[in-house]
Amino acid sequence: MDGQENEEPRRGPDGNAPAGRPRRFPPLRRSAAPRPGGRYVGLRRAAVAVAVLAVTLAGVLAGVIVGGNVGTDIGPFHARLSVAPAATGGTTIDIPPLGSLLLDSHDGPTHLTVELGALDQSRVEALIDDPASLNRATQSAVDEVQEGVMRLGLRTVASAVLATLVLALLVFRNTRRAAWAGGLALLITAGSLGTAAATIRPQSIEEPRYEGLLVNAPAIVGDVQKIANDYTRYAEQLQRLLGNVTQLYTTVSALPVYEPEPGTTRVLHISDMHLNPAAWQLIRTVTEQFGIDVIIDTGDITDWGSEPEASYVGSISLLRKPYVYIRGNHDSNRTAAAVARQPNAIVLDNTTTTVAGLTIAGIGDPRFTPDKSTSPASGGLNDPTADELTATGEKLAATIRSSPQPVNIALVHDPAAAGPLSGTCPLVLAGHTHRRQLSKLPEVPGQQPTTLMVQGSTGGAGLRGLEGEEPTPLAMTVLYFDQQKQLQAYDNITVGGTGQAQVNLERTVVTQPAGPPAPVTPTPTR
Repeated sequence: MDGQENEEPRRGPDGNAPAGRPRRFPPLRRSAAPRPGGRYVGLRRAAVAVAVLAVTLAGVLAGVIVGGNVGTDIGPFHARLSVAPAATGGTTIDIPPLGSLLLDSHDGPTHLTVELGALDQSRVEALIDDPASLNRATQSAVDEVQEGVMRLGLRTVASAVLATLVLALLVFRNTRRAAWAGGLALLITAGSLGTAAATIRPQSIEEPRYEGLLVNAPAIVGDVQKIANDYTRYAEQLQRLLGNVTQLYTTVSALPVYEPEPGTTRVLHISDMHLNPAAWQLIRTVTEQFGIDVIIDTGDITDWGSEPEASYVGSISLLRKPYVYIRGNHDSNRTAAAVARQPNAIVLDNTTTTVAGLTIAGIGDPRFTPDKSTSPASGGLNDPTADELTATGEKLAATIRSSPQPVNIALVHDPAAAGPLSGTCPLVLAGHTHRRQLSKLPEVPGQQPTTLMVQGSTGGAGLRGLEGEEPTPLAMTVLYFDQQKQLQAYDNITVGGTGQAQVNLERTVVTQPAGPPAPVTPTPTR
């Protein structure tokens, strides 16, 4: 038996165990070679991780773009705060149309943008009615900025995580991977905002960098350091300037009442706005209070005639009155085109128009000198430029003489171009000098007398108005024309320049040609 147990079973010719007996297999041995299905496990896991990271970054970017912004009130301003991915961080404060302030406020990878929008009229009126509230508004501005930034951060984190979760579910259709992507999005977004908060530098507000229109500030208002010192004072006084509007109402109500004849046409003459945003509010107030029919602008609405400045003229459409404009030496053809796009604007360039029964002729300044390069250091104009202005006046005089209708008002920017217009019309309006003047042009025998009215600066000469010891006042004039379109009276309105609060309105009833005869002398480019 023992021998039989140790005997190896016989095998058939094919090497298999004979039929009828159980088949025995040798034990399996693991091969040293990897299984074909496990060879790429590591690579597959790495690919999934990369895919999750890519989806997370795409979701964070989409969430920040869509939800990384919030509106808030800062003082009387409507402002919009937004964040965007960036390598160097920092903050941009957009102040349209003047340009931007760039602050090195924090380190990356997030950049904060604060865009100051329109003034809230109700809040401004509340500040005017309660002077003490102005101090409170100044103190609360910091709190309002902090609250806005906090809401912006929370909104950005929530938007980034939500966008990442939705995108991950659409791509992977796997809740576990979507959860990993959402958690990673939370870590990236919160970490980026936390880095900005941890590296914030409040003192950066003291060392801003100007871009846009303020890059050329030395040529506009002089020394850059002077701009930095005066800009805060200028911004603070804008509120006081709005208070002047209320004082204007008081002044008007206390004046001796002038009752225009039925059918009187009221014209508001403005000039040399030079990008001052406060001027628009004053113009709107006077337009509504005095029942203005037509607004006439004798040029220099901008400073450099650049494309970014064109947005400044958008306020023309808000006036809802015909706006007749000629180009000044600081206005480019692009400026004139931007004005012409306003639905209520009429741009004259050696042409005539009839508005509210008044026939008006005008021509743009022949120069484009935003850098004042044509003005010699000694002041005045050189002979070629003076001849150019005289030729411009002669061109407009020829246009007026060939007009089928008598011209009531002629418009030039520089009063040095007005001489040839004597006898062609009863009234010439001009600007450019930033000083209000009234005179009578030398009479031409056999022709009607012509009065020249030169307007001051409705924009207070813009930022350059801060250069002198006394700020340049804001000036405009309301002209009253009877049914025969003859000038009957005018109101000279002057609002004290930045930093001053007085308002003056001087009414003059025209009973005879105003002012002694005086030649028009060439004036320096401004």
